[in-house]
Amino acid sequence: MSRVWMITGAGRGMGLDFAKAVLAIGDKVVATGRNPDRVAKAIGQSDNLLVVTLDVTKPADADAAVKATLDRFGRLDVLVNNAAGFYAGYFEDLTPAHIELQLASTLTGAMNVTRAVLPVMRAQGSGKVIAISSTAGLVGFEFCSAYAAAKFGVDGWIESLQAEVAPFGIETMIVNPGFFRTELLADESTQYAPSSVSDYSERRAQQITGWKAANGQQVGDPAKLAQALITLVDKPELPRRFIAGADALGMVRQKLALLQQQVDAHEELSSSLAFDS
Repeated sequence: MSRVWMITGAGRGMGLDFAKAVLAIGDKVVATGRNPDRVAKAIGQSDNLLVVTLDVTKPADADAAVKATLDRFGRLDVLVNNAAGFYAGYFEDLTPAHIELQLASTLTGAMNVTRAVLPVMRAQGSGKVIAISSTAGLVGFEFCSAYAAAKFGVDGWIESLQAEVAPFGIETMIVNPGFFRTELLADESTQYAPSSVSDYSERRAQQITGWKAANGQQVGDPAKLAQALITLVDKPELPRRFIAGADALGMVRQKLALLQQQVDAHEELSSSLAFDS
């Protein structure tokens, strides 16, 4: 029996590649986005495709998308939380509004959709929830404090969620991609905080130049990542985490080595903090 997938942010970038790859294997796709006409045009026609309006920051949209899914296909097997934005800037330049927008598009947006989906999966006694996080969910980067905060939040939320939903036959997986050639760094997706602190101005200009130059030059192929996701979903059990890309593997290994050094450096002091018996 073919599976039913819901993919957020399916009109471009990774989400578009995911949707096309899933349709190609004969599964059904609920492709969502804020602009359904754009999503439909990007993916093309298919009897196995349902395009639904979904702004992930609006819980009512999430509820409506799930209802439309059940009305059309009767079940929902795989949720891919992919939609996100990128609010770049030095923390002192980022306003509270910037931070809220980053969290809304990347963390609480995914929570809204998952909250709407979980009752369906609980009733089925099965389901898979996949969160497209980032290497920035494991490693902090200069100029990415808001984005890293949101992605670290995604990782912690999904790790905790797994223990809560496992008794219902629901599995979760965090995907931490490195740099993939998507539209995340395009002007439509990335917003740079205006400079409000002159001490950062020179470095800010260098950072923006570097990020803009990286757009379209990323080494990762999102079509191959889409195939990797299908391979993992086909397994009897989802891995709890998938590090995606050779560059991501390198950065995560460096972080693991640093963590080990930090653990070892003060092990004696850390171990001495219990009440004296």
